[in-house]
Amino acid sequence: MFDSKVEKLLNEQLIMEIYSANFYLSMSAWFRNKSLDGYANWFYVQYKEEIDHALIFYNFILNAGGQVKLGAIKSPSSEFEGVGDILTKSFEHEKFVTSLIYEINEAALKVKDYKTVQFLDWFIKEQVEEEDRASTNINRFNLFGADPKGLHSLDEEAAARTYAQTPQLALYEPAVV
Repeated sequence: MFDSKVEKLLNEQLIMEIYSANFYLSMSAWFRNKSLDGYANWFYVQYKEEIDHALIFYNFILNAGGQVKLGAIKSPSSEFEGVGDILTKSFEHEKFVTSLIYEINEAALKVKDYKTVQFLDWFIKEQVEEEDRASTNINRFNLFGADPKGLHSLDEEAAARTYAQTPQLALYEPAVV
């Protein structure tokens, strides 16, 4: 069982993770339309990771005796001003998600909900990684992206990113699905 505020915040985060997935899928589509298939791949992998994150929240809520309450998922933008705009929006989004995770953690600490605090520990570490990757993307684009050959090289690098299911997901999935 959860404190009502903590359960509400966990459900809101579940919805935010689905929104994040859609946000990154929209970015991936933009890149595909611009024939920047490496960046399209990078953001498609990000989309899949966000789906994993949503499923982790979904399963945690249920496993811990809570009730999943799905709500409307806002449509992400599909209009972007360019590569730099997308990379900046990605970084800003990750910082926003970090603030939401911290908010849940603070609420859980306030009511001594240590199971949720422990659960969120992985997400706090994950957000450090997410923000670092997003910041690195911006920095590298700012250094090399203005040059067409530099952009081509960055795009090729982004193509090398591969998806691997988030190991944390296995901790919370039911034994039989």
